[in-house]
Amino acid sequence: MRDVDVVIVGAGPAGLSLARGLAGTGLSVTLVEQQPAAALAEPAFDGREIALTHASRQIMQALGLWQRIDPAQVSPLRSAKVMNGASPFALGFAAAKEGVEELGWLVPNHLIRRAAWEAVQGQAGLELVDGAKVTAIETDAQANTVVLDDGRRLTARLVVAADSRFSATRRMMGIGAQMRDFGKSMLVCRLRHERPHRHEAWEWFGYGRTLAMLPLPGDQCSAVITLPPQQIQELMAMDEDGFGEAVGGFFEQRLGRMQPVGTRHVYPLVGVYAHRFAGPRYVLVGDAAVGMHPVTAHGFNFGLQSQQRLAKLLEEAAARGGDIGAAPLLARYERNHRLATRPLYEATNAIAALYNDGRLPARVLRNAALRVAHGVAPFRRMIAAHLTQARE
Repeated sequence: MRDVDVVIVGAGPAGLSLARGLAGTGLSVTLVEQQPAAALAEPAFDGREIALTHASRQIMQALGLWQRIDPAQVSPLRSAKVMNGASPFALGFAAAKEGVEELGWLVPNHLIRRAAWEAVQGQAGLELVDGAKVTAIETDAQANTVVLDDGRRLTARLVVAADSRFSATRRMMGIGAQMRDFGKSMLVCRLRHERPHRHEAWEWFGYGRTLAMLPLPGDQCSAVITLPPQQIQELMAMDEDGFGEAVGGFFEQRLGRMQPVGTRHVYPLVGVYAHRFAGPRYVLVGDAAVGMHPVTAHGFNFGLQSQQRLAKLLEEAAARGGDIGAAPLLARYERNHRLATRPLYEATNAIAALYNDGRLPARVLRNAALRVAHGVAPFRRMIAAHLTQARE
């Protein structure tokens, strides 16, 4: 049995960022991860492009992550457009109108993971236990004990679950979650195209499918296609030329001819919101707390915010010699993170449900909603400010 201050289960971007955020606090931290260290050091390309806000870039810079990402792989987002079928009304956002150069940035997920891994190398007071699976968590008033599949036991004043939206650790802690399974799958793939994207992102709610186009460096984009699983499998079975032609057709040739330049990846579309974010000496961060539908592109942004909120509270408690697992401290974290995430989580699910409903009444409401949003300047400014404002 080994005693530490904090055990973080899950060495994904959120878990690694929290570990980095605790550097210099004097707290001993152990990361537990099922994958081997080699896979963490060189994460495989997974097709996902992460949209980062100004606040998220600020957090990543403070953690030393942003500086480790090749600028040539970062694509600035200068404008965005939300479209509904063939409606002439589109909800648009432009960096120039907000007085900034970019609304945000698109960064490949695997590069964020690698940067987070590199940032914690050699960090004092941090230990990695890789290739290990948590089988149980035993609770006690003074500490919790994490039991690993090889029999090892880690006793910590605080246990943090950072092991994805389908967190097994969350369940071991006795915390349930509200899960919204949209019954669809999301296919992501990089493609080369003929016409310039001008660094504009599209969210296009069609009838029967949802499309997103994320501008990448040069003449490439990431296409995100949401369809029922059977139709996704048909796309996966196509050869390169057939797939490129199909995707070009989905986008009505607005970018000209399209040709895949990378592997295709499929993910289930499930939103998750934990019933609680904290309990006796345990707490949730990242997707284990809030797993967003990707339509608002805010999943990892919330993950970065969660680890920052928790790290700040733990640092303050450690500095004054307080209890880092005290119930009032964890309750404060939960309250703040819930206030910051719940409204957008519910709004995102409502948007996804409405704009994926092809029935006639929903089509009428979809057009009306987009028309109203298009004409209400304060609403557009509020959304743009959410993207571009840095945090205190």
